Amino acid sequence: VAMRDYLEFEKPLREVEEKIEKLAASGGTKAGVQDEIRKLRMKLAQLEHELYAKLTPWQRTQLARHPQRPSTLDYIGEIFRDFLEFHGDRSIVGGFARFNDRSIMVIGHQKGKTLKERMQRNFGMPNPEGYRKALRLMKMAEKFGRPIVTFIDTPGAYPGIGAEERGQAEAIARNLYAMSRLTVPIISIVIGEGGSGGALALGVSDRILMLEHGVYSVISPEGCAAILWDDPAKVPDAAASLKMTAQDLVDLRIVDDVIPEPLGGAHREPKAVTDRVAKALTNQLSQL
Repeated sequence: VAMRDYLEFEKPLREVEEKIEKLAASGGTKAGVQDEIRKLRMKLAQLEHELYAKLTPWQRTQLARHPQRPSTLDYIGEIFRDFLEFHGDRSIVGGFARFNDRSIMVIGHQKGKTLKERMQRNFGMPNPEGYRKALRLMKMAEKFGRPIVTFIDTPGAYPGIGAEERGQAEAIARNLYAMSRLTVPIISIVIGEGGSGGALALGVSDRILMLEHGVYSVISPEGCAAILWDDPAKVPDAAASLKMTAQDLVDLRIVDDVIPEPLGGAHREPKAVTDRVAKALTNQLSQL
């Protein structure tokens, strides 16, 4: 079993899995050991079902941010062909690609997985240049009559002084304005976290889809707790109040459809998730 990254609330699962591994490593061929392992496996399956059946909004937020969760580049690699990347700001990747023998423009936030990658990608927080690059690609897509697919996964736009000086707010606002007027179909998918204007700048679309454990909100739970209560302990309350889960957003008619994830989150079975995303994209594109 590959070592998994466990989140805080997954600790009970970790304990059972470690017991199973210890027993298996002890050369568990004896009937008693095999029996014990089988019992533990059943216990683990039951624990997983109970844990993931009633996730709180804050726990979903942690899953949405899981370091091993499939990213924009993972989806591009799995479901598109002939991706031709246009360069610029590294927090946003984009370019022409082929999907089901159709030429499209794909654009998305990229957070990076290892610490080094995350630093290079600025943790998926674009500078204004990133949004201007996205806009340039969208206008190019319109010029050639290509549909646009965007993958949303950012804690928010980068709030540094330099970014503000170079017109962060204006760059985001211009994208909202331009996207609302594009004549080609646009489909957005929230694959992880959709934070504030940083997410919205790729999210003014004909259809917004969301992965089951994704979150999409005007501010991060941490930011909300800091502003309203000045208290980090209130983060779970903030997550619940923000109505940021996929089901909440479908009920509020902000999101059109939810793409189900495997038990435990998208990182547990990435292939199953990319297949579901491809299927959803096929359906939406044919409708549009």
